[in-house]
Amino acid sequence: MSQITGGMIDFSQNSLYIAALAIAFNPTFWNIVARNEYHNKTLTRLFNGNSLRACYFLAITIFSLGILRDTLYERVLRTQPYSPTFYYPYLAYTLLALGNTLVLTSYYALGITGTFLGDYFGILMDAPVTGFPFNITGAPMYWGSTMSFAGTALWYGRPAGLMLTVEVLVVYWIALKFEDPFTSEIYEKREREREGKRGEGKKVR
Repeated sequence: MSQITGGMIDFSQNSLYIAALAIAFNPTFWNIVARNEYHNKTLTRLFNGNSLRACYFLAITIFSLGILRDTLYERVLRTQPYSPTFYYPYLAYTLLALGNTLVLTSYYALGITGTFLGDYFGILMDAPVTGFPFNITGAPMYWGSTMSFAGTALWYGRPAGLMLTVEVLVVYWIALKFEDPFTSEIYEKREREREGKRGEGKKVR
């Protein structure tokens, strides 16, 4: 482990603010782009009307931004002061294991389009996913990612990492406040359209 330094968090390091900016930027970016896609079909038009390719493009972009964010976060953990008070390797292992389990099983349950906002492209799932890990929490990917951030901070013993983890928790919580109602409305709209078509079918008979 690194040597113990005087301050718990070194606020003079630019890398700390760059990582904090990346953490806040990512969910803000994908919510703005996805909502614009739902209303204006900007990416779909860019891909000649192919919504699946447009969704895959956004998926690659979001995934790449996530890798960049995680790289910036790790750089902070390597350069910020170490504190034995915040070094809990066994708790870190547990959080990392649980967090990655939630994230990976979410990917498996939702698939690429379900994970990366396919709903906003008109690529809707047949029914809500209710099995594991969605029977534990409605946002397993977000909370699993938060647990992984916390676990990594505790593995490195860096208070700065825990501070950034709190930011991760807050920005995901805010993102859900925007995403959940909007996504619900997308599926409710589909059900209303289906009911309308059923009603028209009955009139024809």
